[in-house]
Amino acid sequence: METVEEGLNLPTIAPNRIESLEFVEEDAEDRISALPDGLIHEILSCLPSTKCAIKTALTQCRQSKLKKFVLYTAYDIRFESQFSNWIGYAMNCNVEELNLTLWNTDLKAEFLLDHSFFDRSSFTDLTLEGCIFDPIGAISWKNLRTLCITFGKLDEDLIKNILHGSPQLETFELNYCYGYRRLDIASKSVKKLVLSGYMVPYDKFEADIIELNAPNISSLTIQDELLLLKLLLLNVSSLVEANIDYRNSETTPEEAKEEMLKGFILNLRHVKELKIGGFCSEVVSRLEAKGFIFPSNVKFASS
Repeated sequence: METVEEGLNLPTIAPNRIESLEFVEEDAEDRISALPDGLIHEILSCLPSTKCAIKTALTQCRQSKLKKFVLYTAYDIRFESQFSNWIGYAMNCNVEELNLTLWNTDLKAEFLLDHSFFDRSSFTDLTLEGCIFDPIGAISWKNLRTLCITFGKLDEDLIKNILHGSPQLETFELNYCYGYRRLDIASKSVKKLVLSGYMVPYDKFEADIIELNAPNISSLTIQDELLLLKLLLLNVSSLVEANIDYRNSETTPEEAKEEMLKGFILNLRHVKELKIGGFCSEVVSRLEAKGFIFPSNVKFASS
């Protein structure tokens, strides 16, 4: 096999495991064809089939900055060190947009992020699925603007640490995260909040009551499955738009479902436009049948 260009120093690829890799050098076009033949051969020989692909350019970090890095694969503890090597490589290249999707069938986080991960000024966009957060000290993501966390266990102190360490954060998205009882989004920079589902792994009971205090956000989305008794909106006074499209568990009492949706509607009367999606249609019909009058700002999915 030919020797790859000096300075590349890529970690070993885990055979039959990596489903998608994407490296994009800043301001670079797709240059996969420009890679040395030996490197292309090595990459292709490690991929289990043609279904697995490198989406765009896999390039060496020549200019000390990597625009985007995507790793999408099933998590396997046997390859944990190799995942860490890939991530370390991206961070050493001052990656800006980082997407780590390490999924598993248990819908829980298993990959422990290194402590150095939480002190990176180069990050502008983070998408993290299946990752364990355990920072030592204060988080410092001073240029981060978008953060999406999926299947993460987050308590109130950790969320506060994230927000305090991300002074430019504009969009905060939590997908099936759990471990908190109160979401206190006091940051003045965060304008868009997305809550996609709430479910504690291995717990099918709706035992939680979540409080949301976010006085500065202008956009709120609540969607997907909420295994909750209640989601209380304490202060969302700056909201301009809201999108509600969630479903409760089948075991949730009908009255509880109605009270939750009614609570959202009444607490969002000040919003310019409140969109209610199809997942809420059955509850909407029952409220209408009981004579509930929907405010004029409500727009339904079919309208």
